[in-house]
Amino acid sequence: MRSHLLALGATLVASVLATPSSTYVRHEKRTSLPSGWRTDGKLPGHEILPMRVALSQSNLDKAEEYLMEVSHPDSPKFGQHWSTEEVAKAFAPKQESVNAVTEWLKSSGIAPERISRSQSLGWLQFDATVAEAEDLLKTKYYLHRHTDTGKPHVACNDYHIPKHLSRHVDFITPTVHFDAKIPQVDVPRRPIEVRYLEGRPPKTTLSTAAVGVPVQTKAAVQVITNPKNSYHPKKGADVDIHRLSDELRMCNVHITPNCLRALYRFPPNSRANRKNSYGIVEYTPQAYLQGDLDLFFANFSTNQVQRTPTTDLIDGAVVQNIVESFAYNGESDLDLEYAMALVNPQPVTLYQVGDLVEGASFNTFLDAIDGSYCTAGGGDDPTQDPPYPDPLPGGYTGPKNCGGFAATKVISTSYGYNEADLTAAYERRQCNEYMKLGLQGTTIIYSSGDNGVAGNLRQCISTNSTGNGTTYNDGTSGKFNPGFPSTCPYVTSVGATQVVPGASVTAPEEACETVIFSGGGFSNVFPLPSYQATAVKSFFANFPPPYTAAQFNNTQKTRGFPDISANGANYVVAVDGVFTLVYGTSASAPVVGSIITLINQVRLDRGKSSVGFINPTLYANPGILNDITLGGNQGCGTPGFTAVKGWDPVTGLGTPNFPKMLSKFLSLP
Repeated sequence: MRSHLLALGATLVASVLATPSSTYVRHEKRTSLPSGWRTDGKLPGHEILPMRVALSQSNLDKAEEYLMEVSHPDSPKFGQHWSTEEVAKAFAPKQESVNAVTEWLKSSGIAPERISRSQSLGWLQFDATVAEAEDLLKTKYYLHRHTDTGKPHVACNDYHIPKHLSRHVDFITPTVHFDAKIPQVDVPRRPIEVRYLEGRPPKTTLSTAAVGVPVQTKAAVQVITNPKNSYHPKKGADVDIHRLSDELRMCNVHITPNCLRALYRFPPNSRANRKNSYGIVEYTPQAYLQGDLDLFFANFSTNQVQRTPTTDLIDGAVVQNIVESFAYNGESDLDLEYAMALVNPQPVTLYQVGDLVEGASFNTFLDAIDGSYCTAGGGDDPTQDPPYPDPLPGGYTGPKNCGGFAATKVISTSYGYNEADLTAAYERRQCNEYMKLGLQGTTIIYSSGDNGVAGNLRQCISTNSTGNGTTYNDGTSGKFNPGFPSTCPYVTSVGATQVVPGASVTAPEEACETVIFSGGGFSNVFPLPSYQATAVKSFFANFPPPYTAAQFNNTQKTRGFPDISANGANYVVAVDGVFTLVYGTSASAPVVGSIITLINQVRLDRGKSSVGFINPTLYANPGILNDITLGGNQGCGTPGFTAVKGWDPVTGLGTPNFPKMLSKFLSLP
């Protein structure tokens, strides 16, 4: 009898261990309610929830391999870029993931006819009662209300899924995420006003996996639309245009299009190729003024007077003229005046993104040029990316742009975040999209920042004395604050140089130390890409920085930036009806974009492809750039890094040498 009881007990134990619930693991957890919310009690079991399971994308572990295959100069498949359909298919969730999750749902009582798959292939969706969802995810759902508006929201504190499904599921909604959109108290009732000029920081509610810095809710929108963003160009003295009769003798104090042509040895363009294209991205309320373009062209590119960019308006965007000032017009005027003049007569596309109320993030733009990105990797982050239709008074009420806009061959953006502004997961998802665009033959260019090793507003990272992680300080000390998307290994990050004061335009440049300092450093999120490994290892071996891990990520295992540089000081720009000097990597980025566009033109004229992702070719052939060995990028109470022979985290590999770059890229398939 005793042996029989023991056997029965063993059977029962085995049965318990074999049940699905015994193999469940916590998938996500929220430790506390976001600011401004309260729990209103348990949610009734009969209520219906719209459940969505974000499936993990496949083959992301092969992303660099795929990209290098079409981008490395030694690859026989260089330039054989993928189609949009090929990219979507390659990274769509595996059928294994679909089958595994579907089988789990079926075994949990969710009938197959209740389950559907999204058009983007990234989601499984079904409706379930609260009781079903709680049983499925081993959790409890509560009703929460916003303390100011009374708006309800459904969420749980954590949830669980079978352990074997962890690799197949990104996340599930509704669960721990608070994606309810609550109007901020300072939202204007009519467009623009002074919402951004006030510069009031949004509340911090999330933690980043990057460096532990509290992430600001809507930082992805407010950082780039705020005129105080340190990535925006810096205004200098007004310029008497009549004193520029001998342009090339004055390039050390006044940069013009002809100075740039002399510096980097590229001629004025004479033709356009209908297959070629160049895009400049601007975020509302930043906007150009046609009068400023005409004033600039009348003096530096006469046949372009009254010429306008081809304008794509994304998510209710407008080229606003409600507020006219350097803070609102300087960025767009600078980008377009120089990009249009340098590639003329090649047309330039302006991507104007976001309405006047909600604004936009980089993800808003990416959604518009790639409809699958709207839901890829679980979709945009509702705590950071704006919703459309805009729920705020006076906002754009049309549907969100998911696709519908074509990506140009080169896309230049002069905006950026601190890497620590956002979560590592958010940044990785966006970075993967830049990889996919590179696979399709698009060159993605971002400015590296204007504060040296410090971040936006010259802030650095310091330990929070309250023990709640780390925060930004006033920039006089602390850890270096790298910029994103520059730290993404799939973009080309552009730093800034300057003509040496008193030197001729043909003399070697130095790192920019006039008004701004070239942004540069090392990521706290992204690993060192293979194409950059030799350059970074050489830098540390031959010129080890005099800092420790207390200042920067010195593991020698993370992405370094910038990749390349161009002049960023003393640009003559027409803004609000007058010529003024402008400084910043905001100038460097569109110049590099223009040069790549001119290289694309010659390749396309000869029946070849666009160059696409250029970093592997640049790092494999550093001699096609002008090495910069003078200057530094001070910040955080230190001299920062120093420009040295070879790659460095100040000016990257150096500045363009157009004849050498063109020769190399023309030699490739």
